[in-house]
Amino acid sequence: MERILVVEDNKALANLMTKKLKDSLHFEVDVAYKLSEAKLFLHKYQYFVTLLDINLPDAPNGEVVDYVLEKGQHAIVLSGNIDKEFRKKMLQKNIIDYVNKGGIDDINYIISTIERLYKNQKHKVLVVDDSMVFRKQMEGFLTNLFYKVYTVAHGEEALGMLQAHPEISLIITDYNMPVMNGLELVHEVRRDKTKNDLCIIAISGNNDEEVNALFLKYGANDYIKKPFSKEEFSCRVNNSVEALENIHIITNHANRDYLTGLYNRRYFYESMEAYMQECADSAEKFAVAIIDIDHFKKINDNFGHDVGDKIIIHLADILRSGTSHRDLVSRFGGEEFCVVLKNINRYSANDIFERIRQEVEESSLQTPDGEFVKFTVSIGATIHGEDTLHDTINTADMMLYKAKNSGRNQVVFE
Repeated sequence: MERILVVEDNKALANLMTKKLKDSLHFEVDVAYKLSEAKLFLHKYQYFVTLLDINLPDAPNGEVVDYVLEKGQHAIVLSGNIDKEFRKKMLQKNIIDYVNKGGIDDINYIISTIERLYKNQKHKVLVVDDSMVFRKQMEGFLTNLFYKVYTVAHGEEALGMLQAHPEISLIITDYNMPVMNGLELVHEVRRDKTKNDLCIIAISGNNDEEVNALFLKYGANDYIKKPFSKEEFSCRVNNSVEALENIHIITNHANRDYLTGLYNRRYFYESMEAYMQECADSAEKFAVAIIDIDHFKKINDNFGHDVGDKIIIHLADILRSGTSHRDLVSRFGGEEFCVVLKNINRYSANDIFERIRQEVEESSLQTPDGEFVKFTVSIGATIHGEDTLHDTINTADMMLYKAKNSGRNQVVFE
């Protein structure tokens, strides 16, 4: 479990922060009331983040900040000092943030910041700039925000890096670069990746307003003008990534089945429309199967709908693991699923469906009462030919009907 260190000499505030942090984040929280106590904790543990009061009984001038940073720990500074110059001086250090100690709203802000940092660990950021100094500076800022960072010197290298790491969430690019400038890079990236797939932030000291507008027209999510503060940079980066996450959440709700996490019927038909156009151009073959749980009503009647739901989830997991990431697995509704195996012939497809059927038959699910429930599936399948998708699915459905009428727990392939 991740740990947080709170260094705060106000015991009432320290206790309040500890309670809120534990309730909201479920992290282990250690509390030190002075620097000497903090040193003992830091000698023993590596912390996800430290929250540091800068006016302690044995360190009244912020010495705790330098000590913590020397230990390679991440730090958020807490202070009641609102002097702008002092704040600026602190932000020049390699801290994550400077938070004024006020009331409950400030604690809530700290919690939301830590939640953001925790999520940032799964995101990869690509920095594109021909200045090594600037690349190193950006890498330091972003690493301190828990992002995984790649850096390259110009747009052409960026395209190669994006191809090697398609999971990159954010590109931060300068404008003036050799080989391929920032505008050209944004234009090229947006040919393949929309704002739903990837964020782009342009950074430049260029005073030409037309260039700024072109960045946004070409598909940049945001534009930061040099020079900028570390706080502005951090907020804009985190806001862009959070917006991308929200888009993914909404998209998943629209495209995914709520129970299994598989694609739903609506997404299935949308995706297949584009795929079938590709197949028409390349003559690629694919198999379609309708899969149905045998005697599912009896399972619900005998064990209850909660167990029935777990059976559906269990089958979804088998279908997901038994197919390629390129294939399409969807829940059509109830106990019925549709699977498309792409770029495959009849014999290979039959082997895969038979393997799935056998894995289902050999598996079992334990109920809360300790009873083991076994179940089987019937599968109707066909290879798509010259027919429409609707006709192909109807053919697979007829094969499923034959499987049911022939005793169930079998694959019938046209």
